[in-house]
Amino acid sequence: MKQRQTIRPLRLFLLFGLTAALLLGTFSMGAGAAEGYDFPPDAAPVQITLDGKSILEGEAVILQSVTYVPLRAFSDLLGADSVTWNSRTSTATITKGSTVLHVTDSGYYVEASGRYFYTPQPVRNIGNRLFVPIRPLASVFCLELSWLADSRTVALTSTGKTLKSGSSYYNANDLYWLSRIISAEAGGESLYGQIAVGNVVLNRVASRQYPNTIYGVIFDRTGGVQFSPVSMGTIYNTPTASAVRAAKICLEGYSISSRILFFMNPRLATSSWISQNRPYAFTIGNHSFYY
Repeated sequence: MKQRQTIRPLRLFLLFGLTAALLLGTFSMGAGAAEGYDFPPDAAPVQITLDGKSILEGEAVILQSVTYVPLRAFSDLLGADSVTWNSRTSTATITKGSTVLHVTDSGYYVEASGRYFYTPQPVRNIGNRLFVPIRPLASVFCLELSWLADSRTVALTSTGKTLKSGSSYYNANDLYWLSRIISAEAGGESLYGQIAVGNVVLNRVASRQYPNTIYGVIFDRTGGVQFSPVSMGTIYNTPTASAVRAAKICLEGYSISSRILFFMNPRLATSSWISQNRPYAFTIGNHSFYY
């Protein structure tokens, strides 16, 4: 009995250690061994260059119009100081200088130094490696990205810059109000739905028809109160963590649509003016969006 109590924890430790090592790519696989990856049938090969030199040959693929690269190999090429794996949260942490990047298996964003970068396709586990969409990684590592359609190549160019932290990058007042209106209007919606609500606010800021600040748009009373949380007072409630993430993603420039200016919950709306007067765009969760 004592022997079993000793062996079982050891076996669990070895199992978790092996899983973590595989996901982070600790067991080396050269670029020429890409056939070891169990890519989905719809995966298409793509070329990646960094400062004019080909990298990750055979290890990068396009899935559902998104280019994926293996996280560990990509981070190593860019000179990461360390890569660790948390098996409890299925999250990899990459450190390079002052930049600390967190990537979670199946997540729809990457977080780096308090900033959030969204991708419409999730982080994937392919052949026991984390594969991450290349655009958010390029943003985190301050790489310029170009798509060369003729050669099906993603061209990356180093800038020598370091990612600014969230506290220095985001305007505190904008983040304060945008996260609150998103939380008050769509706190129970998916992250995607929350981003769409944030897009409506920022699209109004960009439009000549509305005030040119987030605060001004939220508290605009032209033609009546524009957002019900203003009249209900829920705009002042502490935002959810998801709403803060959505606000940061919007402030990073991610947009589901640059044209939507209105949204409503058809089941709760007390007026049908929007649906009767504005062109319908799409529905996400409980909200219908209009141009």
